[in-house]
Amino acid sequence: MPYQVSSRLLRLFLAVLLLAGCAARPPAPEFSPPVYPPPPAEPRFVYDGTLRAASDFVQPDFGERLRRFATGSRETPLGMAKPFAVAVHRGRIYVSDTQQRAVLLFDLPGQRVKVIGERGPGTLVKPMGLALDQARGKLYVADVTARRIQVYDSEGEHLATWGRDVAMRRPVGIALSPEGDRLYVVDVGGVDSNRHRVWVFDTRTGSLAFHFGQRGVRLGEFNLPIHAATGPDGTLYVVDGGNFRVQAFDPEGRPLFAFGAPGRRSGQFSRPKGIAVDAAGRIYVVDAAFGNVQIFDSQGRLLMHLGERATRGGPGRFMLPSGCAVDEAGRLFVVDQFFRKIDVFRPATLPPWERLPLR
Repeated sequence: MPYQVSSRLLRLFLAVLLLAGCAARPPAPEFSPPVYPPPPAEPRFVYDGTLRAASDFVQPDFGERLRRFATGSRETPLGMAKPFAVAVHRGRIYVSDTQQRAVLLFDLPGQRVKVIGERGPGTLVKPMGLALDQARGKLYVADVTARRIQVYDSEGEHLATWGRDVAMRRPVGIALSPEGDRLYVVDVGGVDSNRHRVWVFDTRTGSLAFHFGQRGVRLGEFNLPIHAATGPDGTLYVVDGGNFRVQAFDPEGRPLFAFGAPGRRSGQFSRPKGIAVDAAGRIYVVDAAFGNVQIFDSQGRLLMHLGERATRGGPGRFMLPSGCAVDEAGRLFVVDQFFRKIDVFRPATLPPWERLPLR
């Protein structure tokens, strides 16, 4: 009669093997995160971690680890396929993903991931720009293919669709006024269109308030604008990609000044894309060709840059960065489409953020 092993004894045996394997694992080599600017200069920012998928912060419990060990299964974590823009508030990271046709919510404090706009009312076709109304708990998403703005609550429940009666051609970037009463929508237009402009919506009614801009090279005109952000004083900054500059406007759309020029030196732009503004008014501009983020003061004077272009991934290494955001503590989140990741950088005065692993 063959020997029969009880299921309880088998589970105990597998648990011992699993724990033994964990105990035998060699310690990871000590990691020294990159700092910016590098020594001997005084560091201003420190690399703080990388987010790629749910498995970066959602840890399986003992039972799940045992099941995977026993069955030899490898779960495919919910992660980014082609991320574009990012918005962050209190550890809740929203990422638009054009390939998955959805917005992913990585809720680090809640240890969960949620998919927004995948089905039902507010289904997304090609989500790009994101804006968060933190006070009212609303998420705004620019859908470039549907030519609409979708509005959700902070959990992803659909609230409204804006822009059905507005002739938006390719809405890609959006920004919210500090008071939350206006939503600025950047329309990239296209090479065969002169409608390169910014549409302004009243967030209380969802109706169009006014628009400004046309295709051109003069101050107040655009050539393939792509992203926007607002400063704490209400200044609107628009990445004017085809003119290799950032333009500043007052809340009514009147041009104030511009900074940047085509080139390969610091303070110039080659392929500017994402933009963010922190609570102190500093402006962060992603350049997809440089593979870095340049930081300017509120008047467009260069302060420093961080990150580098690389063909192999790693901390602070980018191939196709596209969007960025700054949270309430001053952490910078940078999206890279090619490496399908978000790198996080903290001000050097902040302690390490332990929600993400260092890579």
